[in-house]
Amino acid sequence: MFKEYETEANTNKVVGTLGYISPEYAANGLFSVKSDVFSFGVLVLEIVSGKKNRGFSHQDHHDNLLGHAWRLYKEDKPLELVDTALGDSWIVSEVLQSIHVGLSCVQQHADDRPIMSSVIHMLSGEGALPPPQPPGFFTQVPNPEVKSNLIMPEVLVSVNEVTITQFDAR
Repeated sequence: MFKEYETEANTNKVVGTLGYISPEYAANGLFSVKSDVFSFGVLVLEIVSGKKNRGFSHQDHHDNLLGHAWRLYKEDKPLELVDTALGDSWIVSEVLQSIHVGLSCVQQHADDRPIMSSVIHMLSGEGALPPPQPPGFFTQVPNPEVKSNLIMPEVLVSVNEVTITQFDAR
């Protein structure tokens, strides 16, 4: 999709799987090598948690998986993200590193995300782990009980008092 020396481009039609496409691509059709980094970060967080980003739900809040991972990271409880099906078969330092890398990859702004070669270094323990910024699409999933109000709240409904006159030929 890129031309010879391009690192980013623009499209007129956005295609991809919801929950994995980067914010800049979903909103503006702008894709880059950092778009794949975003998708990779989503996958890392899904692997650690055993949950899918799309359709994620939690009993205590309405964040998506990225928001949930970010919340746990900020509350200094990132290990609560780990899938219980893993039992005790994981190494704390590797899981913390994976969560940190995953969050670094899903940052809102493409410029803040690492390049894939840096991701590989970070996962292998060779690269520094800069503190991540909030993830892209860190939106709260609407509460199902108020979903209908969020789609078309009455305060946003307006009455258009413009009339259209149609001229017919004789």
